[in-house]
Amino acid sequence: MTSFFHGTFLLMGAVLLSKLLGFLYRMQFMRVAGEEAVGVYMTAYPAFIFFLSLVQLGIPIAIAKIVAELEAKGKRLEISKLMRTSRLLSYLSILLFFPIIMFAVPYIAKDLLHDPKVAMLLYVSLFTVPLSMASALLKGLFQGLARIGETAWSQTLEQIIRIAMITWLLPYGVNQESPALTATYAMVITGLAEAVALLYLYWKYLHAKRKGIIVGSKGYSSPKPILSIALPSTGSRLFGSFTWFLEPIVFLKALTIAGLTAAAATKQYGIISGVHIPLLLFPAFIPAALAVVLIPAVSDAVARGKNSLLRERVHIALRLSTIVGCFSAVFFYLYGDALAVKLFNLSEDRGYMKILAPIFFFYYIQSPLNSILQALDEAKAAMMNSVYGGIGKLVVMLALASQPQIAETGAIIAIGFGVLITSFLHIATIRKKKFVDTGFKLVIIPYWASVLIVIFREYILPTDQLNLWMNCSITLGLVFVVLMLADQIRVNDFRYLTKTIRRRL
Repeated sequence: MTSFFHGTFLLMGAVLLSKLLGFLYRMQFMRVAGEEAVGVYMTAYPAFIFFLSLVQLGIPIAIAKIVAELEAKGKRLEISKLMRTSRLLSYLSILLFFPIIMFAVPYIAKDLLHDPKVAMLLYVSLFTVPLSMASALLKGLFQGLARIGETAWSQTLEQIIRIAMITWLLPYGVNQESPALTATYAMVITGLAEAVALLYLYWKYLHAKRKGIIVGSKGYSSPKPILSIALPSTGSRLFGSFTWFLEPIVFLKALTIAGLTAAAATKQYGIISGVHIPLLLFPAFIPAALAVVLIPAVSDAVARGKNSLLRERVHIALRLSTIVGCFSAVFFYLYGDALAVKLFNLSEDRGYMKILAPIFFFYYIQSPLNSILQALDEAKAAMMNSVYGGIGKLVVMLALASQPQIAETGAIIAIGFGVLITSFLHIATIRKKKFVDTGFKLVIIPYWASVLIVIFREYILPTDQLNLWMNCSITLGLVFVVLMLADQIRVNDFRYLTKTIRRRL
């Protein structure tokens, strides 16, 4: 169990650093490029993620799961064959999907995103896909081998390169007359940073082969085990990325129906997806680290038939995620809007955080739940849960955001609705696995703790006379005490953390 915590804490630290750097990148991007260019970039970026999900076919997830099982059984010779087959499948996927996507780009830019100039941005993003795909294959390998450092440091390196290029190169490409051109240069920077991260991962791969961690062998493995995991899991990811791809399209359509111009709607989407959502996602570095570690950890426990170890790993992962949710829900409800205005120099306090913060409590448990389902061979159920959540989000967004009285507030409500549907369905699916012994009871105490703390700080012990940072410190300290008293934060957690730090030192 200590090794599970060791990998988790190590990845948390690296992902935290990556998140901090990513946050700095967004702030710098907003300051250098301007709100309109950021809006264009953020409306096109979901298309890039959809292209990537389509071409990947879920192969990196399959690699992580199969490599973990092979490592547990001591079949290292099969890992090289697995990687060779995975590369072949990736090449075939690129040959199959690239021509289709290239022909679709002009239609997406002109008819869906209402800006023909975005086509060049989409073409650049398309040619970044093979770099991202190659990186994902190597990350899947290292995750399966429980070598989390390679993945974490590659993400950190990528963010450092992006910040440096945005700061010193993008200013030369800023075009006030064409926000789409500025956004295209930003996508070029994304591709260059991905290339540097790929070179790092490949260097670590060669190093692992020299040390005998990866044993070379000839031939190919059967593609059937890869596809049996990859295709169902890619259904979930593909639909999730497809609904995200549709999100700016539906958002722009709904707000233009409500009376906004296309340019104004694009700017609003850029602010929501480039400021408010990233703020809410920042604490997700802990659930994200857990989600990465959980697939090989749970797969290993299942392969060895150790249900007690499986339950222990699942319960600790979900408990840590709900702790993150409690801290985040309280913090962003009380101070999120003020923080957005202060950090990004927004013109007004829009109040979006008070709507999303209580809902995003459930977002922080969503990625660990999804990983648990993947490891338990419930990829199809995870996919359908994402389908229902994605469809619900888009339907509600079109219905509410098109109303002139609420407009973008309706879109905010729709985003939260999609989070709730997917998370609740994930929990319900895991409850059916009796040997996992988990369900809604794990979220009840921390969620109600967050509600009571908000009420206490808002109405019983308000401290408006203090500055923002002092208020934040008092509130977070109160959350910590309440969770300790509720036995959500435990002494053993600090013992595991101390052991991990000592191992690293």
